Amino acid sequence: MRKETGGIDITMRYRGEHPPAHFHAEYAGHKASFDIGTMTMKGSMPPKARGLIVEWAAIHEAELFEDWQRAEAGLPLIEIEGLK
Repeated sequence: MRKETGGIDITMRYRGEHPPAHFHAEYAGHKASFDIGTMTMKGSMPPKARGLIVEWAAIHEAELFEDWQRAEAGLPLIEIEGLK
């Protein structure tokens, strides 16, 4: 899955991933991963972009967990709407 929201690229990968359920974000040369359940971040992200990512993920938490399960099962992911 790849989703661009507010200039931030959000991805979830099929291969080589590991628990906990998470997604990746890239923005202006910064890269980070976010735990879907806790929103714990690993990596670096400017504060404003991090706030937008956390806001987006809170709105779409159930969809993110569903896509994580689909990825683990090797199924196509469902596109998640970006922030408006």
